[in-house]
Amino acid sequence: MRIDGTLFWPQLPLILSMAMILLFAACAQGPPEYASFDDYPAYQGDDLGVQWTPAATKFRVWAPTAWEVRLKLYEAPLGGEPVEKLLMERAENGTFTAEIEGDQLGKYYTFQVKFRDGKDYHDENWRNEVPGPYATAVGINGIRGAILDLSTTDPEGWENDLRPPLEDFADVVLYELHVRDLSSHPSSGIQNQGKYLGLTETGTQSPEGFATGIDHIKALGVTHVHLLPVFDFLSVNEREPELKAYNWGYDPQNYNVPEGSYSTDPWNPKTRIREFKQMVQALHQNGLRVVMDVVYNHTGSTENSVFNQLEPQYYYRLNRDSTWSNASACGNETASERPMMRQLMIRSVQHWAREYHIDGFRFDLMGIHDRETMQEIRKALDEIDPSILIYGEGWAAAGSPLPEAARALKGNTHQMARIAAFSDDLRDGIKGHWAHHKDRGFVSGKDSAEHDIRFGVVGSVFHPQVDYGRVSYSDSAWAAEPTQSIQYTSCHDDLTLWDKLAVSAPDAPEAERIKMHKLANAIVLTGQGIPFLHAGVEMCRTKGGNSNSYKSPDSVNALDWSRKSRYEAVFNYYRDLIALRKAHPGFRLGTAERVRKHLSFVETQDRQVVALRIQDAPRGESWKQIFVAYNGAAARRSVALPEGSWTQVVDGEAVDEAGFRTVRGSLNLPGISCAVLFANP
Repeated sequence: MRIDGTLFWPQLPLILSMAMILLFAACAQGPPEYASFDDYPAYQGDDLGVQWTPAATKFRVWAPTAWEVRLKLYEAPLGGEPVEKLLMERAENGTFTAEIEGDQLGKYYTFQVKFRDGKDYHDENWRNEVPGPYATAVGINGIRGAILDLSTTDPEGWENDLRPPLEDFADVVLYELHVRDLSSHPSSGIQNQGKYLGLTETGTQSPEGFATGIDHIKALGVTHVHLLPVFDFLSVNEREPELKAYNWGYDPQNYNVPEGSYSTDPWNPKTRIREFKQMVQALHQNGLRVVMDVVYNHTGSTENSVFNQLEPQYYYRLNRDSTWSNASACGNETASERPMMRQLMIRSVQHWAREYHIDGFRFDLMGIHDRETMQEIRKALDEIDPSILIYGEGWAAAGSPLPEAARALKGNTHQMARIAAFSDDLRDGIKGHWAHHKDRGFVSGKDSAEHDIRFGVVGSVFHPQVDYGRVSYSDSAWAAEPTQSIQYTSCHDDLTLWDKLAVSAPDAPEAERIKMHKLANAIVLTGQGIPFLHAGVEMCRTKGGNSNSYKSPDSVNALDWSRKSRYEAVFNYYRDLIALRKAHPGFRLGTAERVRKHLSFVETQDRQVVALRIQDAPRGESWKQIFVAYNGAAARRSVALPEGSWTQVVDGEAVDEAGFRTVRGSLNLPGISCAVLFANP
């Protein structure tokens, strides 16, 4: 048809009619049909969520199978009718967009999606309202997104906040802490109990006059504070702070927003963000880097999650019968290998690293994620700062449809450069099986853990003097470099080290149990790999035998600072071992090649004694030779020393870099103790 002045006007009614028919057909047809999740379009833009300016606010959400998506704008974080409600326009690659002119700062929003229910397109089938997975600010309890200018949440001096220096991952010493645990006990001397701001207070003391809080952590000498989940999680009702409800937070709701119950005003979206930044700033000013515990492997709810309300099932792995796969043992597992889930994880860690200056990420049940995604995350963070640390649990809680070869499991760690995994080999070798509470380990008298200790001491890398047939959980080296192995004896999960020793060595008097406790982390702190300490272990923390305190009250979980005076010698021992480690690069060789070249084991013919030499260590080591011995037996042992004169700087009681005594020929090693010596010139 020619459109000119002669033919156009007579045909106008027909043209309009045809246009209406085509429009109706397009609406009735709805979204495209996809044969599988692999066919879903992926949106690569960086504008998902909300983009605010004073002139207008733009919204974009990814929901490729939705029939309609509507945006609702509210004046309040809860209740009330929307002040504006509009249908979003279908846009490229499965997204829907909307724009509202004028300054919308301070308002709240939700997305709501409508799907065909198999009957009729016109049937009302709207899902729940959600803020979307890319929300960076929310109202109370995370139900509605908040429109904010994030630059207005920066504390004074934030633009000058810098990460404390870090030359090598081998220099890291981790300290795992729950925000509430630090300050909720009456003995903490901290005013902002259970809050982010509790980690900003200096000069706090216990009733006995001992330093608490951030001063205590700084004095201990660790380099990184690992915070249990501090993103917005589901289980704690932020509307009822007076209840002081407790949870570890492994039930994610909004991945890119700080948890509100740790702020002084969860009703104000700015407060949680500003106070989180103040916490990071204070830790940085005290020379401490900050690690976030991130839980991308599952969501707190399944059917009603932010993910599932916008695009059903896509973000999750399913079993063959279409039920939810559950490798997390929490009801679901996310599908990191799918493009939009992978992108969300990458964008999320980038957001925390840039907006909040986070220095590291610990991935919960990292073994659920695929290796490619983890490597892409490493690459994305390297572009921001290569010194940002990545580590995680190299296992899952149950089976997964994703093949093991593709997953970020401990056994595949050697294929993921500059990503670390926890060493359960060393953990259980030291103290006994995590689930069998009465099982003993090396420090409590087990005489078959020698090669678990050796394997841990070399940082889980290949070493010719480790018999892998005698390592409890690994039949080969799983780390390519020692900095890929997180060395620990205890963490938030399971019994504390003190409680484990109480159950596994019930007849041991307290003095002997203290020796076991000190030896346990002496092995961690003098071995290769990255040491990891559970908050309070330096003062023999107890949870009263509770092995799963994820929702137990403060009375179970809080750090009782009065124990610091009772176990002052333990604190001093750990502090001085950390200082010794920092002062001597021989304890942090950093590469597998150096470990094999400079570290050798001394054969003692005693399965309860592990001894080793570190010779000619590089990186500025002032000691030509270092000799280390661990005695897990209750009785004294005699260990032959290499030729020459040696100065002992560590025994089972204390650490003194200047030296306690000079030793020749053989070392008299007290029961349940560690010894460190250096060769005299």
